[in-house]
Amino acid sequence: MFIHRRFFFCWILVVTLGVPVNSDDANAAFKRGERADLQKQYDAAYDAYKAAFALKPSDPRYMAAYLHSRTTAAIEHVKNGQKLLESLKFQEALVEFQKASEIDATNYVAAEEMGRVTQLLKQKSAGSAASGEATPESLLAKRAEDVEGPLVLQPVPNAPITLRMTTTADNVYKTIGKLGGINVLFDLDYKPQRITIELNEVTLEEALRMVAMESKTFWRPISSTAIFVASEGKRKELESNVMKTFYLQNASGASDLQEVVGTLKGMLDITRIQVNAARSSITMRGTLDQLVLAEKLISSFDKPKSEVVIDIAVMQVSRDRLHNLGTTVPTSTTVGPLTATGAGGLIGSGLVKLGSIAGTPMGTSIPSATFTILLSDSDTKVLQSPEIRALNDQKATLRIGDRVPIATGSYSPGIGGGSVSPLVNTQFQYLDVGVNIDITPHIHSEREVTLKMALEISTVTGTQNIGGIDQPVIGQRRIEHETRLRDGEVNLVGGILEDTETHSLSGYPWLAKIPILGYLFGQTDRDHRQNEIVFAVTPHIVRADKITDENLRLVDVGTGASIGLRYKEPKKDAPGDTTGGNETPKTPIAGNQDSRTPQRPSAPAAVSKP
Repeated sequence: MFIHRRFFFCWILVVTLGVPVNSDDANAAFKRGERADLQKQYDAAYDAYKAAFALKPSDPRYMAAYLHSRTTAAIEHVKNGQKLLESLKFQEALVEFQKASEIDATNYVAAEEMGRVTQLLKQKSAGSAASGEATPESLLAKRAEDVEGPLVLQPVPNAPITLRMTTTADNVYKTIGKLGGINVLFDLDYKPQRITIELNEVTLEEALRMVAMESKTFWRPISSTAIFVASEGKRKELESNVMKTFYLQNASGASDLQEVVGTLKGMLDITRIQVNAARSSITMRGTLDQLVLAEKLISSFDKPKSEVVIDIAVMQVSRDRLHNLGTTVPTSTTVGPLTATGAGGLIGSGLVKLGSIAGTPMGTSIPSATFTILLSDSDTKVLQSPEIRALNDQKATLRIGDRVPIATGSYSPGIGGGSVSPLVNTQFQYLDVGVNIDITPHIHSEREVTLKMALEISTVTGTQNIGGIDQPVIGQRRIEHETRLRDGEVNLVGGILEDTETHSLSGYPWLAKIPILGYLFGQTDRDHRQNEIVFAVTPHIVRADKITDENLRLVDVGTGASIGLRYKEPKKDAPGDTTGGNETPKTPIAGNQDSRTPQRPSAPAAVSKP
């Protein structure tokens, strides 16, 4: 018995001390996690917070820290893996992505990157294999990866040109080609015309464009050191095309995509265009300049839609003023026999003896009068403060209240001699009763908002029997309003006012109308009631359209018949630096309609011919 008792007390001691020890361990692990978090040791913080949460899973502080550290550690491993992937360290990147996926299984980026790296490793191993032939699918994929962008013309030397010539256009093209170190090929159907050209310190691209304009020709690069020249009439047949898919991040549906497509077709004359509503993408095929302008237009259109939060305070102010002053005077009395006891007699004090009839004393009672002085003044405010968040030009609806059934259609109260419920063959619709708000905002670029509002307060004030069915009687106060407000400006919408005043007088005729003394012979009641509905509407712009200088900048797009862009000349790092910096960028020149201005070295090349 003594041994069992000792065992029981030891068990109680262990249970009692075990809870604080467990709590202390969780707290210590949580503090370790905080220290690791401050030092940006995300894995150590995750392990510590995980241990604290495992010891006390019901503590919300430990749970929040564990979930946050799990997300942070996984994101950090994903970033490390992406850096390794850029350095072509596929195996190390795969390890990082696997760690991120193990820490947070919900991190879809880690899962996608794991699949991509695994595929790259398979392709690498397949490419290094000595045996085996490539399948047609792998050949197509390889060819697709090898597809390059538009040709880039690289003149050598890239020097300013000074040239004066009067000869046929083909000779001018050939001379400029020799000065720029490029080859010039001509269409077999091209018949050069005699022109006079004078160029002073112009770049190769400017020289080619001027000659094309003067001779009514066009040119396009066919390699990095060669161009092809043809007549202007064969531009659409011979001009190079490019293709690109644009992904719109802020398109909310097919209608938004079609709106962008309509603008592109109308402004850029692009006919080969395809929309993928599921991917929110637009695929286009056209000249390089057309797609450059398309990208510029899409970047202007593809912006987050403006959004506004509208605070609406619905206030119902009721005022009731009651004035009651005067005396409630008696208007009747009773005459009867005066007896000490017995039914039907007048008993008690306050009696006046009138006389006797047949020896029976007769009398009447004196009724009491009450003097009242009462003043009552009460204000009642019923306040509701809903908040609505709406996109630009999108209707937002708010309903607070009940849905009341209203009988519609036809019904029959009776058929033949029998009685049929009026609910037979009766249709019902439901009417929203309460606070009903419909708002359509339009956000302007000057942080102003135009609000088109329909504000309604309705209540069921009673019922009315129609054809055997009790129909509700609905009282309604409604405002349809349109106003323009600044961000944060308060607009009070009121004027729905009920004003009722009642004046009554009771008392003795003529006597109650005597000034001042009339209050002893009568009573005056004045009841003044006011009921007003006030809406306070305040818009707060969450997101507005960002119109940048790039959106407002004019762009030279060429002529009405064809699109041709001009590009900025690269800036030089210093006044004495004629190379544009330590590295000389390769300036793409993609034809007289798809060209960039090359850099100007200090030594010009001058050729003058009669």
